[in-house]
Amino acid sequence: MPPFLLSCLEVLVGIALLFGGGELFVQGAVTLSLIFGIPQLVIGLTVVSLGTSAPELFVSLSSVTQGFDALAVSNVVGSNIFNVMVVLGSSALVMPLRVESRLVRRDVPLLIAVSAAVWGMASAGRVTWQAGLALLLALAINSVWEIRTAREEPEGVEEAEPEVNPDQSKRGVVRAIGLLVVGIVLLGVGSRVLVHGASAAATFLGVSQAVIGLTIVSAGTSMPELITSLVAAVKGRTDLAIGNVVGSNLLNQLLVLGASAVAAAGGAGLQVSPMLIARDLPVMVLAALACLPIFWTRGQITRLEGGILVTLYVFYVVDQVLPRTLPTWQDEFRIVMLCLVLPAVIVMISVQAGVYWRQLKRKQKQNNLPVR
Repeated sequence: MPPFLLSCLEVLVGIALLFGGGELFVQGAVTLSLIFGIPQLVIGLTVVSLGTSAPELFVSLSSVTQGFDALAVSNVVGSNIFNVMVVLGSSALVMPLRVESRLVRRDVPLLIAVSAAVWGMASAGRVTWQAGLALLLALAINSVWEIRTAREEPEGVEEAEPEVNPDQSKRGVVRAIGLLVVGIVLLGVGSRVLVHGASAAATFLGVSQAVIGLTIVSAGTSMPELITSLVAAVKGRTDLAIGNVVGSNLLNQLLVLGASAVAAAGGAGLQVSPMLIARDLPVMVLAALACLPIFWTRGQITRLEGGILVTLYVFYVVDQVLPRTLPTWQDEFRIVMLCLVLPAVIVMISVQAGVYWRQLKRKQKQNNLPVR
């Protein structure tokens, strides 16, 4: 088999192993949690969220141990961009997503703050092990805060968490541990196969590992989030579809990037390429920033906004591919993006937000309520 086809096959096999391993990991971990009496709310906020981010975690850690820092960092950045633009956008195309006020008040501002902090940490060209420890500490604090504040919500928050079947606790500890072990093994093997195939494909195509990580690897490791959110949208669980994306993006940065920085060889931290600092990390922050005005408009993500997000991701991928396919068109494409596409998107979102706030003020006046 030709080397390039072999590397592509490795990428596909790695993604399949990661998906299967992630599913078994979640089943085993959830069953053990139920057996030990951990509340379903806590399981949804911790174990299930960790399960959907497990592929990113194993791939990034495997990349670090093999010396592919660029692949580890770009996997996190690319997954976050993919989650907002494709997972959220595709779910909104299936069904307009209703946005809970909790997301606008707490989770999205936190995601924006963490994304900006990660960009700042990486701007020096390296995410140090100290920065990694700070991210892991922030994860622990946020997990405790998440659980405490979720319990304080009036009602409906528990229903926003993934469904867990209590009958799973009857399967026994042995079966649960078996599922957990097999899932971890599949995640470990799948991550190494995927990293090897991706690095070989990058070498064959003459592109950087960062480009492969931002596109193929990040899309592959984000398949659990995509499937989870699409299924939730089809079932009408739109709050779960949105919460899955926001929670996964937080975990990618706090857990995956933090653990990878700590695990980097010799305590030197993760090296970050100038391309990621100048282009892709700002795109990740902008994607997080775009969530707030979109979430504000009418309290939902419309199909139009979902289509815009998916289209923007297509443009983003084209910008990654053009330098290797049609290098003479790259500058013209970016001029069109900067001068036409992005301004049009900003204007559209701003108009929708303005219409929403105007309607809200009119309704408040009609009801004789004070305008805040």
